[in-house]
Amino acid sequence: MAESVDFTIEELGRRNIKSPIAMSTVVGDQIANYVTDDKFVRLNVAVKTGAQPPLKRSQVLECAGPREFIYFTPAHVHAGIVSCGGLCPGINDVIRAIVRCLWYRYGVTRISGIRYGYRGFLPESQFGVKELNPDSVDDIHKLGGTYLGSARGGGKEVSKIVDAMEKLNLNMLFTIGGDGTQHGTLDIAEEIDKRRLKIAMIGIPKTVDNDFSLIDRSFGFNTAVEKAVEVVAAAHMEASSAINGVGLVKVMGRESGYIAACTALASHEVNFVLIPEVPFNLEGYNGFLHHLEERLKRRKHAVIVVAEGAMQDQLLTEKKTDAGGNLKMADVGTYLRDRIVKYFEELKMEINLKYIDPSYAIRSAPANPDDSIYCERLGNAAVHAAMAGKTKLIIGLVNNEFVHLPIKSVITRRNKVDPEGNLWRDTVDATHQPVLMVNQFNK
Repeated sequence: MAESVDFTIEELGRRNIKSPIAMSTVVGDQIANYVTDDKFVRLNVAVKTGAQPPLKRSQVLECAGPREFIYFTPAHVHAGIVSCGGLCPGINDVIRAIVRCLWYRYGVTRISGIRYGYRGFLPESQFGVKELNPDSVDDIHKLGGTYLGSARGGGKEVSKIVDAMEKLNLNMLFTIGGDGTQHGTLDIAEEIDKRRLKIAMIGIPKTVDNDFSLIDRSFGFNTAVEKAVEVVAAAHMEASSAINGVGLVKVMGRESGYIAACTALASHEVNFVLIPEVPFNLEGYNGFLHHLEERLKRRKHAVIVVAEGAMQDQLLTEKKTDAGGNLKMADVGTYLRDRIVKYFEELKMEINLKYIDPSYAIRSAPANPDDSIYCERLGNAAVHAAMAGKTKLIIGLVNNEFVHLPIKSVITRRNKVDPEGNLWRDTVDATHQPVLMVNQFNK
């Protein structure tokens, strides 16, 4: 991947304005330093012994942080912030961090929140903008949801969006959103280029599923796992207190099973994890239902965690998309619930099944401390990048360093659990489920 993607970051122009942030260029003086343009991070830290070929600029990731010289004159800046797509813990933390960094660190006092996603730019929506300042955002990190409102769709109306940005005289736009949002960010940036405008487009990756490629983790993911663990604890209590009790919990994860796998590892109470990346049969000698039956005969209870994207290849009869271009999925949770009940009815074996879908409760929760810290740092890094005139980038954590990633490098594919990797291996070890529940194996 590192060899095939160019990680060079685009800039709006020469930086010749001294930053108002008082920092140092001297190492060892106990004062925080500016980030220099020759500081990079390798994507792949795994190496083999022997001589290593020299790295090209296109193969390394530019470190995020404040530069000594910036592109924009702070007093002239009008910054915009927009949050798009579904909810996720930490959106308000990011908004707050961006506003406070712009205001206090750079002296930018014209900050507008675009309401209800990209649709807030469209004149027919008539949502207007929300003026932002440190007082207005002071306590929003304590709340779930998004202070600006959110919506899917609108990102394809690129010409109208850039028209609105010109009318607002925006110099930079911070887009908080997932894969669809960042596709829109890049499309908007390309239209800005065509019009020869100087507007920085900076993305902050929001996907609770943790499926952005290249990035170590997305904000909100740790909070989602924490909340899911609480639900699993309740499901386990219900299951272990009943005759042949079964707790079935559906968690988020459209294409990636990270929340499901990590919830199982964190809770220590999950017996089966079903994710999109690992195929399984329901029926048959090595199918899931057979192994569930064996588990109940042996231990008298079971807890199952299923990611929402599991089994979609079997359940979807036609493909439809929502306003944001996301595939509308079949409800694997209710389908599994009904199939499990039917299976044991046919066996004339008593079970007591409790099905829990906490998805919206998890998505709307405030960020936990770990995610709140992460969001604060993402927001700060986004502001530093924009003020330096960098554009078409996403702020991300790679190898525990905050870096600038070209948007196009991040949205080319989704990050998925590797069935042959150590995360899934450890998940199987934790649950004691079969390595594969597919009938052509282990007959």
